[in-house]
Amino acid sequence: MPAWGRREVLGATGVAVCGAALAGCAGADGSAAAIVPPGIKGKVIAKKADVPVGGGKVINEWKIVITQPTSGVFKAFTANCPHKGCSVGRPEDGVMTCPCHGSEFALDSGKCLKGPAKAPLAEFPLKVEGDGIVIL
Repeated sequence: MPAWGRREVLGATGVAVCGAALAGCAGADGSAAAIVPPGIKGKVIAKKADVPVGGGKVINEWKIVITQPTSGVFKAFTANCPHKGCSVGRPEDGVMTCPCHGSEFALDSGKCLKGPAKAPLAEFPLKVEGDGIVIL
């Protein structure tokens, strides 16, 4: 087997570094890791009363969807569809639907229920403080 030259070593190192960096971008379930939009961490972005049970609210300013799949349970997801980046519409009938190509996502998990999207919506951590919903 021939010895590796400088080019082969540098090329292999580059591939390994890129692979490690990309692996770090995935969530525990293989979904894209959620990157909280700048300026909203720690801020109240919605009121509990504005998020209906079994539905949700799109916050266009930050491209976030807040859902309440069951009473008192709140979730936050990116509003950007992983297929082509269109903003999902207001959650209705238990799903979030992308108006561009019809992908549907579960209110409770962001899981893709119907394509063409294959990946789920990235989820943001949140907490409820009084009547407000805060992104962590």
